[in-house]
Amino acid sequence: MDQELLVKEVVGAAKNVFETMLGLEITPGQSTIEQNAPAENERVVALIGLAGSWIGTFMLCCKPELACKISSLMLMMECESINEDVLDAMAEMANMIFGNVKTELEPTLGNLGLSIPTVIFGRNFVARSAGQQSWTVVPIHVADQLMELKICLAKNKEAPPSETTRIRAYTFVPEEA
Repeated sequence: MDQELLVKEVVGAAKNVFETMLGLEITPGQSTIEQNAPAENERVVALIGLAGSWIGTFMLCCKPELACKISSLMLMMECESINEDVLDAMAEMANMIFGNVKTELEPTLGNLGLSIPTVIFGRNFVARSAGQQSWTVVPIHVADQLMELKICLAKNKEAPPSETTRIRAYTFVPEEA
C-alpha cells in the first residue's frame, strides 16, 4: 500500500469532517509507522474493520477530554464525561472519517467494505489487529489536543478480482413503441 496516498486520504477526510461537522480546523502531524500499538493512559478508541480486496482495521484514538469536546459540538449539548452519547458520537466520527477514506481509496484498491464501529473507553489497554503488526499513524492536532488516526492494511490474498479489474460489455437496445 502506498503510505503517502494513505496518509493524504486520511488527512483529507479528517479535515473535511472536522471543518464541515464541527467547524474546527485541524493540523496534521508527521505520520509514522508503529509496531504493536503500545498501551496508553485513559483513552477512547473507535475501531472499524475493513474487508474486500484489502483487509484491516481503522482506529481513531483520543483522550476523553477531546472526545467530550467533539461530542459536545456534534450533539449541540454539553458532554462533560464519557457516556453513551459520547461513545456514539465517537463511533460516528470514525465512521465519517474512515468512510471517506474508504471511498477515496476504492479506485486504487478495489471494492472495500466497512464494519460498524466498535468504541472502547478505558485505561492501559492495547488494541491490535490480529495477524498484522504495522500501523500507519496519522496524528491530528485539534486546538491543543491530539487525536491519532491509525490504519492497519494488508492485501487480501483470498479476495476475488475487484470489479475495477473486470471488463463487461453491455448493449442497450431500445424497445420500439
